[in-house]
Amino acid sequence: MKVGLLTGGGDCPGLNAVIRAVVRRVSDAGGTCVGVLEGWRGLIRGTFRPLDPREVEPLIGRGGTLLGSSRTNPYKNPDADVPRVRQNLLEAGIDALVVVGGDDTLGVAARLVNDFQMPIVGVPKTIDNDLMLADFSFGFDTAVNVVVEAVERLRTTAESHRRVIVVETMGRNTGWLACFAGMAVGADYVLVPEVPIDVPHLVAALKRVRGSAKNHAIVVVAEGARYLDADPPVLDAEAFGHPRTGGIGALIADVIDRQLRVETRTVVLGHLQRGGAPTAHDRVLATRMGLAAAELVLRRRFGTVLTLRGSQIADVPLDSAALATRSLDLAFYQDAAAFFY
Repeated sequence: MKVGLLTGGGDCPGLNAVIRAVVRRVSDAGGTCVGVLEGWRGLIRGTFRPLDPREVEPLIGRGGTLLGSSRTNPYKNPDADVPRVRQNLLEAGIDALVVVGGDDTLGVAARLVNDFQMPIVGVPKTIDNDLMLADFSFGFDTAVNVVVEAVERLRTTAESHRRVIVVETMGRNTGWLACFAGMAVGADYVLVPEVPIDVPHLVAALKRVRGSAKNHAIVVVAEGARYLDADPPVLDAEAFGHPRTGGIGALIADVIDRQLRVETRTVVLGHLQRGGAPTAHDRVLATRMGLAAAELVLRRRFGTVLTLRGSQIADVPLDSAALATRSLDLAFYQDAAAFFY
């Protein structure tokens, strides 16, 4: 069996560990693996590379993805690009395709399965932890730890200058990353998309902090946080047409500066949260996901995507219902809020 691997969407710590596990398991079963370069763009262009078990063995601790990635969507130009995807897979002699990605990348895979019964197995990944498929996604733990390290460094500056520092995290339209990181660093306030911004409450909470022995404050805000009456975001120019996020940190800092009359600074962590070596937790989870995906391929259970419930990996049909977005469980936010309410 010849198995193709594709990684799409934003890069994520643990992708290389998935590649390593799939290649190793397929090779042990007598098959071969080939990598598709730069996500769905590689299938449109027909760009592949062989994947040798010896080459991928050291990859378990490396961030990013050996295969490259893109946000290309063949269904943006279906009359030309979808036939190219099918033809290039056929010409490359690929018997099955393992697609590793978030809701966008897996959404394309689900359409190809539905439209053409393509032999695909999906593996969910996201640093945002916003997929209904998995209680926790690989890459999330690493991103949380990156935010924690950054805030701990910023805290010394905040203490030295008696400032409020607003730290803006990724997360798109969910608050998992901001909430977990905020709780882990003992943030004085956390703002998430699931709870509309309450400026009077935020300012009052920070006043209480300033009124105590503490001379500084840390506010963590998810990029998708918004006011209750905010205008809808403007669509960006990316292939999947997501609303543009980001910039909320600066707005919150300005409000704090004006209303609290305390010097306030903003730090947008941005793509730092995607980079670097995966944590031990994410290496283990990604390896388990890769092995499970390879088993589905070898058993020819196509049109499926992996799930994680607790510590148990299983599979469900790869369709739009499986790719629903999972908002932050507000029980976690209530625990975080116990320290600023």
